[in-house]
Amino acid sequence: MSWSEQWYPVAYEVDLDPTRPTAFTLLDQDLVLWWDRHGDSWQAFADVCPHRLVPLSEGRINGRGELECPYHGWSFDGMGACTTIPQQREPAEVLPQRSCAKRFETRLAQGLLFVFAGPPEHADAVPLPLVPEVEAPGWVVQDIFRDLPMDALTLLENVLDVSHVPFTHHRTVGRRQNASPVEAELTSFGPEGFTAFWQEGPRRGALGSQHTTFVAPALMWHDLEAKGFARFLTVVYATPMRRGECRLFARFPFRFSSPLPGLLLRLRPQWLQHIANHTILEDDQVFLHWQERALAERGGSASFARSCFLPTAADVYVRALHDWVNRYGGEPFPGQELPPRLGRDALMDRYQAHTLHCRDCSRALKRLRRIRPLLLAGCVAAAVAVGVLPSLVAQLAAGVGLLLLFGLLRQCGIWQQGLLRGDGHPPRNRPDPTDKRC
Repeated sequence: MSWSEQWYPVAYEVDLDPTRPTAFTLLDQDLVLWWDRHGDSWQAFADVCPHRLVPLSEGRINGRGELECPYHGWSFDGMGACTTIPQQREPAEVLPQRSCAKRFETRLAQGLLFVFAGPPEHADAVPLPLVPEVEAPGWVVQDIFRDLPMDALTLLENVLDVSHVPFTHHRTVGRRQNASPVEAELTSFGPEGFTAFWQEGPRRGALGSQHTTFVAPALMWHDLEAKGFARFLTVVYATPMRRGECRLFARFPFRFSSPLPGLLLRLRPQWLQHIANHTILEDDQVFLHWQERALAERGGSASFARSCFLPTAADVYVRALHDWVNRYGGEPFPGQELPPRLGRDALMDRYQAHTLHCRDCSRALKRLRRIRPLLLAGCVAAAVAVGVLPSLVAQLAAGVGLLLLFGLLRQCGIWQQGLLRGDGHPPRNRPDPTDKRC
């Protein structure tokens, strides 16, 4: 299997702006994504102008609906052909092939924009990696993406591993007291990926059995049905960007037995859901960035079984992943060194890794930045009113208003911070009154 001869998601369509180009890096290839209104489709080009090699993503979509280079105004149509060289005295009827931008195949499916990383002529032979339930009727789907400072394989290893949830995600989506042996087994294995089955399932069997699917090289999902409540999936795409960095696309499809939970999920603003998702992601992120360097120093996937002590069936998922890498897939960036280790502050960034590129979160951040000065002014006015109003009733009313405004100001500050960065202190490490002391 070749990592480059595959389709990868690069963005949720709702987060792409059709009025301007967007930069993205896929398997060390810098791309520019842009909306071709004449072809009514999203295009992906190599992010380099053939003229003087500047990034086309710094340009614009001009009045003719073409991608225009910011340096000298060369323009490109949806097929990558150069249509305009302003510096030519007499426009050529047909410009030479060297003037064309390199084009990649794109597809829209299930709300995601996919790019084929290899030659366009090979794209039709490779199926899109899709999850049927996402577009089936009756499902509610929550989505998030984030650029993570780790390889795609490190992310996949983490999300395939079900036994870490009670401990790493204690107080977010897990509880230590729910930990139990994971007697999982592989049900299929081959070049296309593998499947696994856990009869008991999470939370000591309270939620039912769990099926797991890995579709090589970068898609996995867990499928769980809690009888009488819901069937829900945890879907993860790990799109390799460059060595030590990937983009996570996480999807959470739910099909509830009752309509009320689905209605409540739809009512919750997506940006608030994303803040909660970030907290869960950072439970792992604070140490996975370090873990992959420890494994790389010991030889990577090729020496995984020798580097790690894996005495239980709980590790069947990560064993299978590294077996697949060693037998069929290889690593996406063979021979490349990992970049220097990041500090905790850099690992907690949410703005560059998500908010800047997320439609809902970027809008919410702008609103919060406008609202907070107004709330602060309201607090000052209410505080002054408490001191100058003549009647006790009016003073009490102003005092209540002050408390409400101050509470809202404080909450908006918490939300704003939640869109910018995490605090680096996982909830699992807070003092636990149930722990026994010697």
